[in-house]
Amino acid sequence: MITLNINGEPHPFASPLSIEQLLARLELADRRVAVEKNGAIVPKSQHGQVLAQDGDALEIVVAVGGG
Repeated sequence: MITLNINGEPHPFASPLSIEQLLARLELADRRVAVEKNGAIVPKSQHGQVLAQDGDALEIVVAVGGG
């Protein structure tokens, strides 16, 4: 069991997962998002390779359009 701090809230998961997998579990896979892991932006091109592991602090911002 691991705990990820997502937008300041602890979330338990069974094991480490990629940012891509995390976004799918959070139902954000089809949304325009920016992800920061431990203070560093994770480019979208790396979402499938970068792992979120126990204790990581993630900030996920969803882009909202409109006018």
